[in-house]
Amino acid sequence: MPAAQRAKTNRSANWVRLRDEELLQMRFCDLGLRVQGTRIERGVQRLYGELQARGVPFEPHVWLADEWFSPDGVPGIAVPFYLAHPRLERLQRRMEREVEGGNSRWLMRILRHEAGHAVDTAYRLRRRSKWRQVFGPASLPYPNRYRARPGSRRYVHHLGDWYAQSHPTEDFAETFAVWLTPRSAWRHSYADWPALNKLTAVQNFMDGIAGQRPPVRNRQRIEPLEQNKRTLADHYRQRIAQRRQHRRGTADELLAKAFTPRRPRATAPRASTFLREVRQILIASVVRELGAERYSVQQHLRVIIARCMHHGLYLRGSRRDALRHARWILSRLTTLYASIESPTLTL
Repeated sequence: MPAAQRAKTNRSANWVRLRDEELLQMRFCDLGLRVQGTRIERGVQRLYGELQARGVPFEPHVWLADEWFSPDGVPGIAVPFYLAHPRLERLQRRMEREVEGGNSRWLMRILRHEAGHAVDTAYRLRRRSKWRQVFGPASLPYPNRYRARPGSRRYVHHLGDWYAQSHPTEDFAETFAVWLTPRSAWRHSYADWPALNKLTAVQNFMDGIAGQRPPVRNRQRIEPLEQNKRTLADHYRQRIAQRRQHRRGTADELLAKAFTPRRPRATAPRASTFLREVRQILIASVVRELGAERYSVQQHLRVIIARCMHHGLYLRGSRRDALRHARWILSRLTTLYASIESPTLTL
């Protein structure tokens, strides 16, 4: 089927005109989505061109799934379903407030990162002693959360949130992406950084595989969309539940910096009591500062108060300092997890 015809098939799907509530009841396998003829395909072809230009004799295969990932043992890239159709992008934006890879620049940044994982798998680079020496052991447990060091120059900056610091495999993928990006001028940009050693190591690895077929040529597609019988509602319900759990963990970490489980003095009030007293001031301040939805800010403050009660926290210093800390915590959670609560759509 010609690409133009395949693209037309995606665009003319009978679910395109469904309301969000109806579209959420669709199963992934019934969407009939394809990579061919979409902007995903254009991005992938651009990625292949960049790999070829840098002398990497490998093209990772790409398929649609429910999220971005490159599986262990499979040198390929799974791309989220919503990038295959504008209607699904609109739903994604409503459900999670963002579309990862939603523009060409962002799409290429993620593709280059995932290509780093795929190249690592295809050539078994992580097994090499030099790889472990530079990036660390890939066998380290993958953390649910990581504490970034924003000022560190031992890591490159690519996707944001200091993602290279989360795990050695992510460190390699981020470094590879910076190395691969056309006109990145990494030798100049990272000239005074220890991270330059990692970029140089990637260059040496790629020089070493030039002209070599990858030993791992598995073309398996893990969790492909056409075999996924879950509904979109199930998918987003799970995503929201995961983000709520992650939010509680993040709230606990932030609250530990501002409050204490040990009452410092007999007159120190409970943090939950104090937060209820200043509730309206906090909400109004964060709504004004961030331009966020009042409903969303209210829900995040409810979580903060609940976690204070759960851990039995007390004010550590003055009420003025406590208010400043609480405003910072509420702003942080609202910025990170603005999409968790949605007052307009019931799953």
